[in-house]
Amino acid sequence: MSNTATSSTAQEIQLASRPTGEPELSNFALVETEIPELADAQILVRNTWMSVDPYMRGRMNEGESYIPPFQLGAALEGSAIGEVVASRSADVPVGASVSHFAGWRSHAVVDAASAVVIDTTIARPQDYLGALGTTGLTAYATLTDVTPVRPGDVVFISAAAGAVGSVTGQLARKFGAAKVIGSAGGPEKAKRVVEDFGFDAAIDYRAGSVADQLAEAAPDGIDLYVDNVGGDHLEAAIGTLRQNGRIAGVGMISSYNATGPVPGPRDFFRVYGKRLTIRGMLVSDYFHLFPEYIAKAVGWLADGTLRTQETVVEGLPKAPEAFLGVLLGANTGKMLVKL
Repeated sequence: MSNTATSSTAQEIQLASRPTGEPELSNFALVETEIPELADAQILVRNTWMSVDPYMRGRMNEGESYIPPFQLGAALEGSAIGEVVASRSADVPVGASVSHFAGWRSHAVVDAASAVVIDTTIARPQDYLGALGTTGLTAYATLTDVTPVRPGDVVFISAAAGAVGSVTGQLARKFGAAKVIGSAGGPEKAKRVVEDFGFDAAIDYRAGSVADQLAEAAPDGIDLYVDNVGGDHLEAAIGTLRQNGRIAGVGMISSYNATGPVPGPRDFFRVYGKRLTIRGMLVSDYFHLFPEYIAKAVGWLADGTLRTQETVVEGLPKAPEAFLGVLLGANTGKMLVKL
């Protein structure tokens, strides 16, 4: 076992202040820190890729939620991939590639038990942050457990050009949906939803009423709505869903920067009259499905039936900009930071 680090210092992005409304670059600070000595069963990872995800916005607020808030003056955290450069673990040797949850820093000391050794011979390292990571698992668990897609379903997916949405649409079709409709912001993204990700139709929510465009794309209604946005998309879906339709509550990015209570859809009674089912999901409930999912998804990536896109920002100092971008929809597919 080796315990020889390549450097004694590291860089990390800390939360300098809690944002009010839309975050700003001033809420973040790039700080140089000392790398601590490894304890038994710990490893030092030089991060090579990290993920920025919309859910992180909620962790910047103070108060209780389903996941603890980020602490002021401390490094943020999130999914990352890296190379083990020092180890005091018999299970995770120097040179191994691992995924872990100590992103937002150049180097991370983590317990070996909390890191997962990844196989970079079957997929690219960054795929384990996207299609083979919680992004893909979210789509898979949603369509197989939370609100299982049924053969012949008409499915509507918001934020369809994003990381989760783009995978969800492809899996919905793979699992038997008759028609898959996505929403995206702008004509170029809407075009890519159809041409790159294989959706049957896409609506541009910036071009006009979501409800009107969805009604035109699905004149006979939809059976399943996968919600990543909330707001007018959720309201439109409730209006378009057929009797006994289902809604998977995955995300609500339209309200993440809200400074006060967010109003719900108007005429919510339609949920009752149509006997709709709404079920929320947290991907952390489905980590036990990772082996099953990865075994399938590796093959789908290899044969091209699961297509991915990435928006890559270079360098740890640019991570806050990448995060602000993902909240504004600047990404197509997964937003990644290459360290």
